[in-house]
Amino acid sequence: MSEPVQPTIPGSASPATPGGAAPGTPAGTPRAAPATTVVPPLPVSEAGMKAFAREVAKYPPEQKASAVIACLAIVQRERGWVSNESEAFVAKYLGMPEIAVHEVTTFYNMFNQHPVGRFKLNVCTNLPCQLREGQVALEHLCTRLGVEEGGTTADGLFTVQKAECLGACADAPVMLVNDRQMCSFMTPERLDELVAMLASHAVIERAA
Repeated sequence: MSEPVQPTIPGSASPATPGGAAPGTPAGTPRAAPATTVVPPLPVSEAGMKAFAREVAKYPPEQKASAVIACLAIVQRERGWVSNESEAFVAKYLGMPEIAVHEVTTFYNMFNQHPVGRFKLNVCTNLPCQLREGQVALEHLCTRLGVEEGGTTADGLFTVQKAECLGACADAPVMLVNDRQMCSFMTPERLDELVAMLASHAVIERAA
C-alpha cells in the first residue's frame, strides 16, 4: 500500500508536515510545538488576596509591612503551612525583604514551615513546665503515636511538637491543639483520652 500523499502548502513545493515546518526545513520534519508559559498558581486564593488587602488597609501605606503576621496566617489557613515560595510572595506584596518575612515565620511556632497533620499538638517544654512533667507529656505523646518530636504520624493525623511558653505555667503540663485550643493538666491518661477523641473526630469527618 502506497503512503498517503500529504497536502501541499500554498507557495511551496514541499509537502506539508504535521504542524507545518519552518522554511528550509527538510520535508517530513515536524515543527516544534510553540513554547508554553506556565504561570504558577498564587499561594493564596482570590478570597485570600481580598483578605490581604483588608489587612493592609488597616495601616498607613508606609507601614503596610505591619500586616505580615496577618498575611502569613491567611496563607497558612488556606494551604496548611507557609512555604519559602509563600514567604517570597508575602514579601513582594508587602514590599519587604524576604529574609524579614522568614524571620517572622521562624520566630512564631504557630507558623508551620512544612506540612503538618490534621491535628498539631504543641506541648510546652519551657522550664516551668519542665519542672511539672512537660517533657514527660511530650515523650508520652511521641511514644503513644510512634513519632519523634516534630514528626507526623503515617496516617497524616497527628504532628507532635514542643512549644515555647504558652502562658499557663500553673496548669502544667499544658499543650495547644491546632494553635487554638489550650489543654491543661495533661497527664498521660488525659493525653491518651485526647488522642482517642481526636482520632474519632477524624473518622467522623472522613465519613461526612
